[in-house]
Amino acid sequence: MSEVSRARELVALHAKSIFDRGLTHGSSGNISSRLSDGSLVVTPTGSSMGFLDPARISHIGAEGRLLSGDAPTKEMPLHEAFYDTRHGTGAVVHLHSCHSTALSLLPDVDCENVLPPLTAYGVMLLGKVKLLPFFLPGDPMIGEAIRGLAGKRSAVLLANHGPVVAGKNLEAAINAMEELEATARLAFLVRGVAVNKLTDEQVGQIVDRFAVQWDD
Repeated sequence: MSEVSRARELVALHAKSIFDRGLTHGSSGNISSRLSDGSLVVTPTGSSMGFLDPARISHIGAEGRLLSGDAPTKEMPLHEAFYDTRHGTGAVVHLHSCHSTALSLLPDVDCENVLPPLTAYGVMLLGKVKLLPFFLPGDPMIGEAIRGLAGKRSAVLLANHGPVVAGKNLEAAINAMEELEATARLAFLVRGVAVNKLTDEQVGQIVDRFAVQWDD
């Protein structure tokens, strides 16, 4: 099996898992994975993550030209922005997952770090998650906003839209996205309750121990 075919199969497999567990719905969300030659396999525009035909998943050349498969998601600018600016990015996942999106609607979140420090893995896998402004879906300005972070964040939350996570490979990006959604859900469960969040000292220990990119 060629690298392209294998990558397409993996994207379809993970996409179906995400869909079956309710982390995305309808034709929302998109995934991309980078190949060794710099080309990308990307979920097609208007496709449901639960019913992808691997052979129709877009294969985009390193120069941005469609090589095979259907036309890619209209959210290509946000994918390209992470690949271009964050060193070591091997996959990007964008969802409209419920709790993460709900968190982006709240008026009192910290835009520089949307997720409260509740668990060690939230800090380890995500670092600081920045809330970006609202843009129309597919707007190239989403990509420009991500480029403006200069590769310092692996995860962002698009206001009134949903999360985007980059990882070193597809599995890492999926795991981090699931951690983001789980932490957002946890944040809602304890909202308004006096809980023991991680202290600044504890966060610092996690950052140091696991080499988390934390400072801006």
